[in-house]
Amino acid sequence: EMNNQQEKSQRKNAILVDGVILNGPVADSRSGEKFVEEVSKIIMEEVIKKAADATEKVCEWQPPEKLRTLLDLELKDTGESHPKLLQLCQDVIQFSVKTYHPRFFNQLYAGIDYYSLAARFITEALNPSVYTYEISPVFLLVEEAVLKKMIEYIGWEGGDGIFNPGGSVSNMYAMNLARYKYFPDIKERGLSGIPQLVLFTSEECHYSVKKAASFLGIGTQNVYFIKSDDRGKMIPEELEKQVQRARKEGSAPFFVSATAGTTVLGAFDPLNEIADICEKHNLWLHVDASWGGSALLSRKHRKLLHGIHRANSVAWNPHKMLMAGIQCCALLVKDSS
Repeated sequence: EMNNQQEKSQRKNAILVDGVILNGPVADSRSGEKFVEEVSKIIMEEVIKKAADATEKVCEWQPPEKLRTLLDLELKDTGESHPKLLQLCQDVIQFSVKTYHPRFFNQLYAGIDYYSLAARFITEALNPSVYTYEISPVFLLVEEAVLKKMIEYIGWEGGDGIFNPGGSVSNMYAMNLARYKYFPDIKERGLSGIPQLVLFTSEECHYSVKKAASFLGIGTQNVYFIKSDDRGKMIPEELEKQVQRARKEGSAPFFVSATAGTTVLGAFDPLNEIADICEKHNLWLHVDASWGGSALLSRKHRKLLHGIHRANSVAWNPHKMLMAGIQCCALLVKDSS
């Protein structure tokens, strides 16, 4: 009888995964709430309150071989005690890069914004999936409002948009939209039903443009890289030459990706001049403003994006200069149909 009671107790505190019972402590609601409270205190003390302290280390850096010995990464059949889990949380924080640190410099980060962080706490706690109004009524409306305001800053009277998991995805979606506009039969017939496509971008562009051409089956050899000047900006005259060259070779030019804020030099391509060429040759103009798009909010620097309203699509990442948390990446399109 004692053995039966022990077995029942073990099964009560077990986890069922794919029909296999894994014995170990399972947090009830009270202990789980307490654990969340304790972890929250650790985050406040070790991450948020130290975020602006330049005397703290950016990271307690360890080589991977040593870090594996310092962390308990073994996936076991049994659970862990709360003290052990709290220690694991502290270890994660200790050995991770503190992206809010004032001496951490990276192209994706701009320091800590407490209001943005608080909003992320809310979204993580609610665990929404923003695909229907039924499941995410508030966040769907928030998404619409933010996209509408971003479109206004670009200068379009209408338009539409979507948030994506990265600027690279936004660039690929734009390329796919352009291809479908000019060759709608591709949806059913595939690449065999269309001519050899050619697209154009700056030699200082983000690597995702070339990657998108590979993923979409266009081919990296059909990406024409246009020369840039000594400041890293695309030379419009060179773009014109390459478009004419592609037509003479029998290819089908369809897409130009300009860059507003290149990765290395932070250059802004001359959008108005590029737009003139795109209109002349009936090409889709995409602006990869993943990094530099937020300059639209600056009265002083928005001139760098003069002509962006003439684009067919724009990639813009608010997490890079607007203090939003990673990832916050939007693809905006001029034609909402």
